[in-house]
Amino acid sequence: MPDISVVLPSVLQPLAGGQTVLTASTDGPVTVEELLNSLTVDFPILARRLRDETGALRRFVNIYVGGDEVRRLQGLETHVQPGQEVLVIQSVAGG
Repeated sequence: MPDISVVLPSVLQPLAGGQTVLTASTDGPVTVEELLNSLTVDFPILARRLRDETGALRRFVNIYVGGDEVRRLQGLETHVQPGQEVLVIQSVAGG
């Protein structure tokens, strides 16, 4: 069964051991929350950068599944199918 790929922006790659893509093997669809839980278990700093202490996505982090931002879908309960690519975008603010 195909893996799910999570593409990280360059600013987050050092928090994932320098990896540009994290992959998860799954027997079927998983939620974005389950995916993040499994992929960040070895990268606690990355986990804290993506979600706050309540487990909610931080407001400057956008996650796309199938080209749609998950906040416009079912949020962390959005399902990801095997073979799909998930894209993480971190907003950068400047001044």
